[in-house]
Amino acid sequence: MQGIFTALLTPFNVDYTVNEKSLQKLVEFNLEKGVNGFYVGGSTGEGMLMSPEERKEVFRIVKKAAGDRVDMIAHCGSVSTDDAISMAKEAEALGYTAVSAVAPYYYSFSYDAIRKYYDDIVSSVSLPMVIYNFPGGNGFTFTADIAAEIFKDERFIGIKHTSTDLFALQQFKQRIERITVFNGFDEMCLGGLAMGADGAIGSTYNFMADKFLRLYDEFKHGSVAEAQRIQNEANAIIAELVKYGVMPCEKAILTFMGIDCGPCRRPFLPISSEGAKAMKAIADSLKQSKNYKE
Repeated sequence: MQGIFTALLTPFNVDYTVNEKSLQKLVEFNLEKGVNGFYVGGSTGEGMLMSPEERKEVFRIVKKAAGDRVDMIAHCGSVSTDDAISMAKEAEALGYTAVSAVAPYYYSFSYDAIRKYYDDIVSSVSLPMVIYNFPGGNGFTFTADIAAEIFKDERFIGIKHTSTDLFALQQFKQRIERITVFNGFDEMCLGGLAMGADGAIGSTYNFMADKFLRLYDEFKHGSVAEAQRIQNEANAIIAELVKYGVMPCEKAILTFMGIDCGPCRRPFLPISSEGAKAMKAIADSLKQSKNYKE
C-alpha cells in the first residue's frame, strides 16, 4: 500500500444517523479523483463519537460502494479491546485490506498493556495491522525503539504517523524498511514524503484529493518546487479550516460542493455563519478548478 488515502468523513442526517446515500456519493467522488485508498472510521470519520455497531455499518456501506477498486483500511481503535476485536472481525468478513488502531486512550495504560491490546487485535483476524500513531490525540507516542520492537512481528505492516515529529517518521522508515509509513497531517504532506513516507492519509483529501494526488506525483517525479507550490495552495485552504473548526468546515465544503455531509456529532459545535460563508467561497473556488470533476 502506498499513495494518497482519503480518511473518510462520515456524513450524518439531521438526527445524527449515518447518511448512507451521501457516504456512497463521497466514496464515488473520491474514487473518480483517483485516490489510492480509503481509511475508514478514524478520527475524521468521527469514529470515537460512534458506537461499534455504527462503525461497522460505516465499514459495510463504504465497502459496498468501493468494492475492490482500491485498498481499504478499517480503523478499529477503541478504549476497549473487545470492541476493537469485534470491529476488526467485521472488517475481515467484509474483505478490507488491513485494520488499524489508535492506542487505547483516556486511562494511562502501560506499554505492556498497549502492546497486548495490539497483539490481541491482530491475533483475532487474518488481516495485517497499520498502527495509528496519534500522540496528540491519545497521549501515547510510538518511538522508533517501540516501533522497531513491535514491527518484528510481520503482521504489523505499517504506521499512520499523525504527528509533527518528522524525525520520528524518518526513523521508522530507516530502521524498518519493509513497513509502509503514511504521513498523517495534511499541511505537512510534502514534508512527510521528503522524510521518507510512502504516502499520506488525510481528511482534506475528502474534497481536494486532486491537489494531493498531483503533489504526490510531482514529488515522485522530482518536481519538488511544483510540489511545494501545491502544498502552499492546499495550506492556504487548511489555514481557513483551522480558523473556523476543521471538522465542521470540511463537512460544510462538501455540502456546498453537492455532497450533503450534515452536522458533526456533539460536542462539536455547528459552523458559524462567518465560517460557512468562508467555506462556500472555498467550495466555489475548488469547483472552478480545471482539475475539478463533479
